[in-house]
Amino acid sequence: MSGPIALGVIADDFTGATDLAGVLVQGGMATVQTIGVPPIELELPTCDAVVVALKTRTMPAHEAIELSVAAARWLKARGARQLYFKVCSTFDSTDHGNIGPVADALLDEFGEGMSMVCPAYPANGRTVYLGHLFVGGALLSESPMRHHPLTPMTDANLVRVLGRQSRYPVALVPWSEVDAGAAAAGAALAALTRRGVRHAIADAVREADLRVLAAIGAGLGLLVGGAGLALGLPEQFRRARLIVAAAPEAALAPVGGGAAVLAGSCSPVTLAQVAAMARHHLSIRLDPMTLDDPIAMADCAFGQAAPALARGEPVLFFSTSNPAEVDAVQARLGAAASATLVERAFAELARRLVERGVRRLVVAGGETSGAVVGALGVKALAIGPQIDPGVPWTRALGSRSLLLALKSGNFGRPDFFRRALEMTQ
Repeated sequence: MSGPIALGVIADDFTGATDLAGVLVQGGMATVQTIGVPPIELELPTCDAVVVALKTRTMPAHEAIELSVAAARWLKARGARQLYFKVCSTFDSTDHGNIGPVADALLDEFGEGMSMVCPAYPANGRTVYLGHLFVGGALLSESPMRHHPLTPMTDANLVRVLGRQSRYPVALVPWSEVDAGAAAAGAALAALTRRGVRHAIADAVREADLRVLAAIGAGLGLLVGGAGLALGLPEQFRRARLIVAAAPEAALAPVGGGAAVLAGSCSPVTLAQVAAMARHHLSIRLDPMTLDDPIAMADCAFGQAAPALARGEPVLFFSTSNPAEVDAVQARLGAAASATLVERAFAELARRLVERGVRRLVVAGGETSGAVVGALGVKALAIGPQIDPGVPWTRALGSRSLLLALKSGNFGRPDFFRRALEMTQ
């Protein structure tokens, strides 16, 4: 890779990383996604942005800080003019982090005065009004996210949520100022800076609001948000003449081989997608209540799928469960142990599938996606065409021909899996 990059992104999970990378590519920024903090010797093509995909959302805060700062240092060493900490559009976290602790550490490391924070993504039903995060028409705390097995979100007030996580003052840029335009919103942000605020939660209920925030955030060293906050960034970099060249979506060259879907998310959206695909294709459940060894679980699932895969038919593997089933598994095995068990099983299963000729994988769930790409040894991804808002196809960079669609559990229409696979036939 030659020349400095305009934007360096640290993403706290793998599906969120591809979500943001897709937004940047659609905006005309040549973008590469790496898996983990890149080694010094990793060669990347010339690009405007690099998205470093980490798996830090639910790890201990001190480990998340260490990895995130290492990623930021790597990006800064390659000339990144602005840092972007990509978090989930539902602000997945606990009162102990990891959003606040990581954002604090990035401010401390690079001497930045303030971050602007906004997870809004109206195209996917995420909006922020008076500091409260809405999912569709419901407050975050009244949405299915209140039942998340690892990061249950029971408070929709982001000023309170981030305030409990951060060592620094948190305040709001209200929608009335954002709606008034960049000058008014910028003045409100400057007033908060003078008051000593270090994290400014910004309201946004429309895509136009996000473009206002991109304009006033252009002078900040750190942005924190979902992929929506990036919608207006390519235009800001273009005006500053920091974009190398237009970046059309990468074409998906045929890769041959088989196809499989690995669904580890327990969101209602993924539940509906699993049900839709199961009506027409072989579906195999990975059930930790039946087998509590990940290798045995992968063995059993792969054995059931082998005949269909040999015939060239796509197969769905899922651990997706409703809240009552999730509670039962966690009561027996514990929340962390059950999640680790399923992730390890999916990782082993993905490795075996690729060894046997599967070349197209759709993966649902951030934790599952992280486990899968780690098991496959993928180091970097080229971003391809979008399947649904927030979910592009990607191509693994390197010698192996492999297409991956890494989907957040809450994204996509009910027929997402079918349409994703049809795009690569």
